[in-house]
Amino acid sequence: MQNTPSTQNIALVTGASSGIGQATAERLAQAGYKVYGTSRRAAPAGRRGFEMLPLDVTSDDSVDALVQDLLRREGRIDLLVNNAGFGVAPAGAEESSLDQARAVFETNFFGLVRMTRAVLPQMRRQQAGRIINIGSALGFLPMPYMALYAATKHAVAGYSESLDHELRTLGIRVVVVEPAYINTPFEANLLPPDAPLEVYREARTGVEKRMKEVLVGADGPEVVAAVVLQAARAARPQLRYAPGLAGRMRWLRRFAPAGVLDAGIRRDLRLQA
Repeated sequence: MQNTPSTQNIALVTGASSGIGQATAERLAQAGYKVYGTSRRAAPAGRRGFEMLPLDVTSDDSVDALVQDLLRREGRIDLLVNNAGFGVAPAGAEESSLDQARAVFETNFFGLVRMTRAVLPQMRRQQAGRIINIGSALGFLPMPYMALYAATKHAVAGYSESLDHELRTLGIRVVVVEPAYINTPFEANLLPPDAPLEVYREARTGVEKRMKEVLVGADGPEVVAAVVLQAARAARPQLRYAPGLAGRMRWLRRFAPAGVLDAGIRRDLRLQA
C-alpha cells in the first residue's frame, strides 16, 4: 500500500557516497528536503543527514526497484539529481576499447536516461518535479585526452535541453549543472585506459600531471552543491548552470576567437602547438 504523500519535498541523489553527490545530498537535507542518496557499492560508515540506498544505474531492475520502493515510502518524488558517473584517466581516444567506451556511456548517459524514465511517470502524475543533471564543463568545452568523458557530457547537455522543452508544459523542469575542475575523490578514481599506446604516453602523462596541479587549488564539491540547491529552488531555472571556474570557461567558449581559445587550451596543458 502506498503511503500518504510526504509534506516534505522528496529528493533522490544518485552517486551520493562521496564528492559532489554527497555534498549535494547534505546541502539539500540542510535546506529542508527529505533526501535519499544512492551508491552502487556499500557506502562508507559515517553520520549523514540523509538515508543511503543501494542502486546500480546500469540495471533496469535495480532502478525500477529503487523508485518503486521510494514511492511506497513517500508517495512522491519532487527532485532527482542525476550525479552517478565515472571517467577514464587522461588518455588518447584511441587508447580506450569500444567496451570501455560503452561502459562510460552506460553509466554517465544511459544511467541518467534510465533514472529519468523511471521517475517521470510519477512527476507527470504530480504535475510537478525537477530533474538536475550533473554534467561538466567538458560538455561545452572539450579538452584533449578526455574525449570519451567529454562525449558523454555533451550527450547529457543535449538530452537535458531537449527534455526540458518537452516537459515544461507538464510542470516539470530539467537543468544541467556543468562544473569544471572540482577537488573530489572522483578525480582520484579515474579508470586507466584499457588499450594504452606508446605513441600517446608522453602527452597523456603530461596532461594527467597538469590536471593534478590544477586540482590542488580547485573548488570543493560544496560549490556545486550550492548551485544545485539554487537550481532546485528557482521558480524559473536556467537551462544550464556553470559554477565557479566553469563560468569563466563558458564565457571564453562564447566570446574568445576559436584560434585563441584553441591555442590557450594547448598551452595550458603543455601540448605542442
